[in-house]
Formats: sequence, structure tokens, C-alpha cells
Amino acid sequence: MKSKTLLGITFIPQFPPEALVAFARQAEAAGFDIIWLYEDCFYAGGFSSAATMLAATDEIKVGIGILPVTVRNPLFVAMEIATLDRLYPGRFIAGFGHGFELWMKQIGAYPQSTLKAVEETVSAVRSLLSGEETSLQGTHVHLNKARLQLPPAQTPNLYVGGVREKTLRLAGKIGDGTLMSILSSPNYVRWGKEHIQTGCSEAGRSQHVCSVSVACKVNPAGTQAREMARHWIAECIQDGGPHLVSLGIAEEAPALIHKYGGPAQAASKLPDAWVNALSASGTPEQAAASVQALIEAGADSLVLAPIDSDPADVKATIHHLLPLIRNM
Repeated sequence: MKSKTLLGITFIPQFPPEALVAFARQAEAAGFDIIWLYEDCFYAGGFSSAATMLAATDEIKVGIGILPVTVRNPLFVAMEIATLDRLYPGRFIAGFGHGFELWMKQIGAYPQSTLKAVEETVSAVRSLLSGEETSLQGTHVHLNKARLQLPPAQTPNLYVGGVREKTLRLAGKIGDGTLMSILSSPNYVRWGKEHIQTGCSEAGRSQHVCSVSVACKVNPAGTQAREMARHWIAECIQDGGPHLVSLGIAEEAPALIHKYGGPAQAASKLPDAWVNALSASGTPEQAAASVQALIEAGADSLVLAPIDSDPADVKATIHHLLPLIRNM
């Protein structure tokens, strides 16, 4: 592995909050650099989960990726971030995005403009965390002479989650890092980094972290892990999406799912090349090869996201896959 590549692991929303402490300590003991949390609708709270993990560990970083920008006032977000950074300096990272469209509409939090909501929120939060008096009358954010009374000593890094061209470009422009979501193939990472770099250039940024998540499931034999990955991928690709364009399967993938009557029936028909590109799954060697390809494509931080909803399954990843990644 390249020395600059950071290695992370995800505490997925399906894990119960009762597992937070044990998971965090296990990840730190294994040598991971960062734990990422998803703040998905209807699951556990992001800030309370992050605080629990930070309190249970000594050095490992904890990030929330992502915080939907429309569900909280930027001042209160900045207050939460400042509190965690003062308690655990340099160990907390906040990631922002516009959230999953269906959920945001379901809870009445879908913005007039997703791009403006992200840009205004990140800009306002960064200004507040720097200790500045902040006023902004935007499309989404409305602040009048707001100032944190207890800002952190240094402004923490703020990441932006992006999928499509405009959001990736915005992430490069306003973020210290970009969170590239699960299903990011090596082709997609290379494509995405071009747009991120465009945004960085526009803002004059020279330092930016590209964090890439990959769905992960391993076991020594590989068969069961591979089968689970196939079913997971089939569910994800049935409606197409921008991640599939760079692989040249944006139309082929949904057509295959439809041909066989749905994700469950089509899972076994997915080409191995798709499974290799869209997951790190199978035997440890197969999974390691997929990880290596993402790193070579430009991932500055590689984040393993478990497919299995049992937190105990992470032990298999640590035992079987992590040594191979460390020896790259």
C-alpha cells in the first residue's frame, strides 16, 4: 500500500448502537486510521454515535459521512463539531451532503437547490468554526451576525459527499476532502477525481483527500462472501445510476436485472468483472486485488464498508483481509 493511503472502516447503520464501543476499540486495535459512520434516516444519530466512539478510543479518527445539510441549522452543526473537536482535537471529521432524495422528501427536508444547500451550509459552518461573525442570507442558509462563543483552536476538516459531476466539482471547491460513495469502481474513481480536481483548481486548493468506500465481504473459501456481494450489488444496480456509466453498463445492468425477474434471480448472472469492480469480496486475495485497484485509481483513503449486518463479521475482515492490504 502507498504510504499516503489511509485505511478506514465503516460502522454501517444496520449495526446496533450497543455495538459502537466494542467496534471502535476493535478497529483501533486493528490499526485502522479512521471509522466512518453513516447518518442515514431512521437509524442512530451521527453526533451521539461519533462521541461514543471517540470517548471509547485513544487515537483513531471518527467521521460522519454524511450529515444531510437540510436537517439541521448550520449554527447548531458548528456547535456540535466544535464541542467534539475541543474534546478530541484533530480526531473528528464532518462530512456533508444533500442526503438521499427519497428520504429528504419523506421528512420534508428536500431543498430548492441541492448544490446551493451544500455550498451555503459548508461555507457557513467553516466560517463559524473559525470564530468569525457570520452573516449569510442565501437560498437555504439564513444567519445574521452569528458567532460561536467556544470555537475550536483550529478549524476542523470538512468533507463533502458527491456522486455526480457538479457535486464532485463542488466538493473539490469547498471541501478538505471528498467522500466517494460505495459502488465506486476504479473507473469511477478516476472519472470522479477529474471533476474534483477541477473544483480544487477553481478554489486554488492544493490539498484534498479523496476517500473511497468499497463494499466488503470476505471468508477463506470465498464462495459465501462472493454470493452475498452479488446479491448486494444486484439490489444496488437495478435502477442504474452514475456509478455504472464509467463502467459502460448503465443500460446493461438494469436490463440484466429485469431480464431475470429481479435482483434475487439475477444475482448469480452478474459478470465477475462487475463484482470485482463494485466490491472487495470473495477470498481475501480477491478482495485485496479490488482494494489495490481502487488505490491505484487514486483513492487517498480507502474505507471498507461491511455488507453483513452482523458487527462480528468485521473480525473476518480484520483477520483475513487486513494483513494482505498492509503488505501491499
